[in-house]
Amino acid sequence: MSSTMDSRGPHRVATHRGKSLRSKQIRVLVAVALAIPLLLGAAFLMVERLHSSPVDGLDHPDSPLSDDQSKAQVVQAARSVVATTSLLASSAGYALMSCKNRDDPPYQGAIYLTFSLPAAAAADTYFPRIAATLVEHGWAEGLRPNNHAFAATLTKDAVTVIVYRHDDDPRLGVLRVYGQCRNVGDHHGDATAWSDITDEIGRTR
Repeated sequence: MSSTMDSRGPHRVATHRGKSLRSKQIRVLVAVALAIPLLLGAAFLMVERLHSSPVDGLDHPDSPLSDDQSKAQVVQAARSVVATTSLLASSAGYALMSCKNRDDPPYQGAIYLTFSLPAAAAADTYFPRIAATLVEHGWAEGLRPNNHAFAATLTKDAVTVIVYRHDDDPRLGVLRVYGQCRNVGDHHGDATAWSDITDEIGRTR
């Protein structure tokens, strides 16, 4: 009788210990199983935030601009360029342009301005002189566009200008001005035609 009890005693202890070990292993596995989704979720959020920041910044700009502010930003820049370089402005148009596609916000103010070259001016020296003058007044020159003759790109105070010789008329120059993409108003129903702002620019021919 005692031998039977002795033989069963150790077996029961071993069984109990085995169950305890298995129970601990199960708890560890459960904890790991619960932790993995949390870690993956955190990693996903980190990656998603890193990859979505540029788009999010475009869709939700800090300190959005009103329509009047968007226009004033580029009109003031155009006036400054015209006055600084003594451009003989002949016409200027303004529009709000989508920064994403043709229609959706955010939008930026944009100006298309044409100017006449002085009678004795040679294009190959006149346009580089315009760019050099702007650099002297705080504009930073960027990459030169390769799709227009004598073209230059310059930026200042978050405004970008592109100046080049007119593609069809060598006696004309073009100044394009682009403001910040910070107008988030609804302009889907706006007319696509540019508005004439020649009188708002300053010096004209």
